[in-house]
Amino acid sequence: MNMSNASLTIQDGMTEELQWNQINWKKLERRVYKLQKRIYRSSERGDTLAVRRIQKTLLHSWSANCLAVRRVTQDNQGKKTAGVDGVKSLTPKQRLNLVGSLKLSGKSKPTRRVWIPKPGTEEKRPLGIPIMYDRALQALTKLALEPEWEACFEPHSYGFRPGRSCHDAIDAIFNAIRYKPKFVLDADISKCFDRINHPELLRKLNTFPSLSRQVKSWLKSGVMDNGVFEDTKQATPQGGVISPLLANIALHGMENLVKQYATTLKGNKAKNQNPRDNT
Repeated sequence: MNMSNASLTIQDGMTEELQWNQINWKKLERRVYKLQKRIYRSSERGDTLAVRRIQKTLLHSWSANCLAVRRVTQDNQGKKTAGVDGVKSLTPKQRLNLVGSLKLSGKSKPTRRVWIPKPGTEEKRPLGIPIMYDRALQALTKLALEPEWEACFEPHSYGFRPGRSCHDAIDAIFNAIRYKPKFVLDADISKCFDRINHPELLRKLNTFPSLSRQVKSWLKSGVMDNGVFEDTKQATPQGGVISPLLANIALHGMENLVKQYATTLKGNKAKNQNPRDNT
């Protein structure tokens, strides 16, 4: 009897693994891409109602749910880093169960804080690691929100954006200063992720209620650091799948502010070309 049950369990496990591994990922990617393309075009022409309708379709799409789960359980570099629940990996059966359970509930678990060294310094920076469920739901939410905002972002914004890299930014700077002098603002936004104002970010996000509540729950979820809980009254935790996108949304419009500031600077092109005048 026990052997029979054990055999059945193994067979069931093998079936689930085959189901997961035999998913036609290319087909799923094409379906999701088509939805994202429609979101992008609707956002581009300012059709907010269409954007929200298609986003809801994507969030309920089995294809998008599968891709979100695959991203956080297979594709991501930090896929084996545990959140507060201690879960580091999922079996194929658990992945399929997770696909079927994702929904915007307006709830989330605290993140687990881990400290990693900053390259080239002795300092460490905190990462907030969500549990696997929240990671998958964040990945799904990002699939819906990103195309809407990609249609709005400034053309010369390169950080944390799909299909863009540091090399693209370098190329853009080179082309901008190649033939005529330009002011270059070299600035670092200190603790950018740690100082994001939650109400202002949610106002700027301006999405439909259930999605807004879900994003708010991630922002307010709190952090567990060595067993001690801390409230998060501001910031978006580094380590969350959706955090870079939220940071870009918070910073959206800064390029125009910098341009406005540049018009107040004294000097002219001829003067700026003379190194002696810049000492």
